[in-house]
Amino acid sequence: MENSFEDLIASYIENKVGISEHFLSKELADNLKQNLLDLNQKILLSEAGIGNSEKLSYDGAIRSDSIYWLDKTHNNVFENAFFAQIEAFIIYLNESCYAGITGYEFHYSLYEKGDFYLKHLDQFKNNPSRKYSMISYLNSNWKESDGGELMIHQENNNQKISPTQGKTVFFKSNELVHEVLVTQNTRMSITGWLKSD
Repeated sequence: MENSFEDLIASYIENKVGISEHFLSKELADNLKQNLLDLNQKILLSEAGIGNSEKLSYDGAIRSDSIYWLDKTHNNVFENAFFAQIEAFIIYLNESCYAGITGYEFHYSLYEKGDFYLKHLDQFKNNPSRKYSMISYLNSNWKESDGGELMIHQENNNQKISPTQGKTVFFKSNELVHEVLVTQNTRMSITGWLKSD
């Protein structure tokens, strides 16, 4: 587990984008994916908004995915295993990098064929509590023709990241403009933020 943590931190220090190919085990990723599919079948996902609760809007021309917030009160064994992994990473990050992270929030994200999310920053202008963004992908057998890459925009170094199962991406929420390119297949992830309130 600590190897995947170190992969995230080392690649983040090198390139401002941390990537671990195996942050989630295959078993956990499979179970989280099935949980997301079950929630979607029960019509429990909601249209994703833009902004926070103080300034929330909906615009399918900017963002077209659906989400479901994870919460320990759901008492879902797989969500709680994911939270345990995140909490262990936060301890490791705070001890090794003095990051000062005090909390987190995560949701499932589901993109159907044709969905996308245009360029944006993750930190709100009216609330700086989101410090780091983390995305863990749940897509097995993903092909280049499926699209749906995470495009991170950096000066002279745009980075296109394929959303393959088990991979986790980590970057500063107030620093990197990014987008989700149009997907040609059902694309699933857990997306969230490490926070300092």
